[in-house]
Amino acid sequence: MLANPKVLLRALRTFGRLVAWTATAVADVALAISLGTVPNAAGVTGQATVTINAAKQYQRIAGFGVSEGFGQAKTVMDAPASIQKQVLSLLYSPKHGAGLTILRNEISADASFTIEPAAPSSPNAAPSYLSLAEVDQDQGQLWFAKQIKADYGVSDVFADAWSAPAFMKTNNSAILGGTLCGVPGASCTSGDWRQAYANYLVQYAKDYAAAGVPLTYVGPENEPTIAPPQDSMIMSPTQTANFMEVLGATLAPSGLSTRAECCASIGWDYAQQDAVAIEIDKAANTATALFTSHGYFVAPDSALRGWSKPVWETEWAPFGFQRWDPAWDDGSLSSGFTWAQNIAKGLTTANLGAFLYLWGASTTSMTGPNTGLLEVKGNTVATSGRLWAFASYSRFIRPGAVRIGTMTSDPGLKVSGFRNSDGSIAVVVLNSARSRQVATFSLPGLDGAHVTPHLTDTSHKLSAQTPITVNNEAFTATLPPRSLVSYDIRARKRTSPK
Repeated sequence: MLANPKVLLRALRTFGRLVAWTATAVADVALAISLGTVPNAAGVTGQATVTINAAKQYQRIAGFGVSEGFGQAKTVMDAPASIQKQVLSLLYSPKHGAGLTILRNEISADASFTIEPAAPSSPNAAPSYLSLAEVDQDQGQLWFAKQIKADYGVSDVFADAWSAPAFMKTNNSAILGGTLCGVPGASCTSGDWRQAYANYLVQYAKDYAAAGVPLTYVGPENEPTIAPPQDSMIMSPTQTANFMEVLGATLAPSGLSTRAECCASIGWDYAQQDAVAIEIDKAANTATALFTSHGYFVAPDSALRGWSKPVWETEWAPFGFQRWDPAWDDGSLSSGFTWAQNIAKGLTTANLGAFLYLWGASTTSMTGPNTGLLEVKGNTVATSGRLWAFASYSRFIRPGAVRIGTMTSDPGLKVSGFRNSDGSIAVVVLNSARSRQVATFSLPGLDGAHVTPHLTDTSHKLSAQTPITVNNEAFTATLPPRSLVSYDIRARKRTSPK
């Protein structure tokens, strides 16, 4: 994560890092003029074919999510009940909101929020842990996790540490980098703190399990190649792999269902380096159940070479903008259309099993605009085009779904398909053209199936459209310009003879 809401200055220092569906051609022309282009006379680019091949299968999907770390969850926890309800529904309701299914926690090393603020006398001395209640419900994250589990059945909560506690590091500070004492090349006069750090992470996981929210995964680092003035820790790929051996060995006998994940790399170039280091270390590879990376600087646009386990993109957002931008398609890095493209590419070219945005709900005054899918400002909650881009995927591609084969004759249509565990199929199509596109969808074996399109564009926010019936294993539909359409496809129910 790039900004700490607790200290606005830290957030500001990180900022340098960086239409409508109508029935007539007249409306299409008007829209295109506003965008600076004019389509052909009919307002349609031609007819494309899209083929869905459910027999061809790729990665399994865990879901889509956000973080509410660095005090964002506490902002919601302290808000009026009406604001809490809006935020939780817009993010996690599968009927009224995005239907997200994953929450990422921050394990803080800040002396005010860490569960181990005081250093024991040595790495082998008994630690003195604080309860999550003593650190303000883990900055509100425990409260948030309990709410989405109770209200929406969301139980996929995982956590990353941005840094080990200060006394376990070479620089004796939670911020500005420093390395974990004891990994290769990082010796400290205070001793080897690797086991103590693994115990600390496992204790955090135990606290969540005891509170009724078992963590699915826990990770030891976040963007370990940078050292900003916030929780951070420098770890080379080799050092990371070395510590994953210790973390895996500590989790194994803990009795927890929580598994170890790594490495929250800053971008896809570093992700490949971290993945290789873990792959060649047998113990580290055995310990690491999931690989995680962010999308900054180098986006997830290719499969990790040699990595056969699940891969998630767990943090990404634009920085450096001066205003809140809720637009669907304004050509900016913040637009919903841009994020629909990012998700589509990540799922189909990097074989991602999950895709997360930085924050769900954020307070712009403390984090900078557009780092959240929602903006909480006083007693108002504003949605963005980014929220509806995520919703177009998350509502219909549910945990456990498998990506299936798709082909299209039009490269301007970005198509992805998924079979859910209940047998339903979700086909998500992004029309990148500035004119309408007619497409015929071929669905072998699904004759008679019911198809409900859901449209997102400049004028629609995941709006259900007129249902379609599959005839002769196909249906034809029109995709509006610069739109994202999610087709919810369900086989016809067969009635038993009396």
